[in-house]
Amino acid sequence: MFTKKTVRSGIVGAGFSARFHFESLRRVHGVNVDLRGVYALDQAQAAAYARERDIAHFETLDALLDEVDLVHCCVLVAGHEDVAVAALNRGKSVIVEKPLTGYLGDGTDAFHGDTFPKEDALKQGLASVERMLEAERNSEGRIFYAENWVYAPAIQREREVIEKTGAQILWIHGEEAHSGSHNPTYAYWKYSGGGVMIGKGCHPLTAALYLKRVEGRARDGKPIRPKSVSGRTAALTRMPNFRDAGFIRRDYYDIDDFSMMHVTFEDGTLATVFASDIILGGIHNWLEVAANNHRTLCNINPNTSMQVYNPRHENFADIYTVEKIEQKQGWTNIPPDEDWFTGYPQEIEAFYRSAAYGDPVESDSLLGADTISTIYSAYVSAENGGKEMPVKTY
Repeated sequence: MFTKKTVRSGIVGAGFSARFHFESLRRVHGVNVDLRGVYALDQAQAAAYARERDIAHFETLDALLDEVDLVHCCVLVAGHEDVAVAALNRGKSVIVEKPLTGYLGDGTDAFHGDTFPKEDALKQGLASVERMLEAERNSEGRIFYAENWVYAPAIQREREVIEKTGAQILWIHGEEAHSGSHNPTYAYWKYSGGGVMIGKGCHPLTAALYLKRVEGRARDGKPIRPKSVSGRTAALTRMPNFRDAGFIRRDYYDIDDFSMMHVTFEDGTLATVFASDIILGGIHNWLEVAANNHRTLCNINPNTSMQVYNPRHENFADIYTVEKIEQKQGWTNIPPDEDWFTGYPQEIEAFYRSAAYGDPVESDSLLGADTISTIYSAYVSAENGGKEMPVKTY
């Protein structure tokens, strides 16, 4: 008889991502989850988070690590490396939210995202990646890269198509966009490691990098990696002539709100990724795959699995429809299970199974590392007028 193993876990951070991580781990079925508690720098926030979920509240990270096999790293990008390395040094596995890590500035008041050399971001961002990978190599624990797009059902179904047909992907076209982040710290490079190119572009980019890995492994036994990238960025809502109508967030301090990355892979094929904070009407998340034997449109959000017409906004005042939608009146695409369509419970299930039984994962530290390398190389390109830049891979 099969007996489920138990994984003792803890959550680091008590903000937005910590909330959906908690909901996802409640849906893990292949492993017994023993959630020991939560730790966050903001002790009051952590205590409130713990009370709402009837779990323990730890006053130090070390105290939490004493009790667990795995931790969820749900803190700001600025803390990803510190939390991951601390866990790995104790032999614990860590689920790291995206982006994997980043460059947060030089620590001075003079730092400004518009003016510092983007080569600094590339150099220091890759140094952070390499410290995390080194800690993983020397640990019994593993880094699980929490890129939910990889586990989204549409992306995983495309994986099956690629593997079974031997497809050659010629071009991938992807986008993530909406009207602006709800997080006040997102406005500053020193907290987020960049603007939309990293904060939103990491999602479709990682999915594109992942599918080219799948293609290479299926056909030749080795992943196809990015070779070079060109990029463009803009700060449209910070233009002097931007006409604010009250619908798009515009209080960004030093980050980009529009970006484009054009990736060339080792085999000469391409991917184009857009990300922006200027799109109304809810989240726009999609990936198109143009292959030699098929074409796929992966509509992660919105999708048309459930469409509801509501004649009056007030009728749905107490009903959650879909993230970032400005108006509940008229036709709305309401996913029956938004988390499932975007891959959140699937990734957490996979990571817990790996921690318990050693199952391989689709989204690992090396995929996260290639994403960071590509993005910061694209920032360097954007600073140099879109010049094509080489991408270091891991």
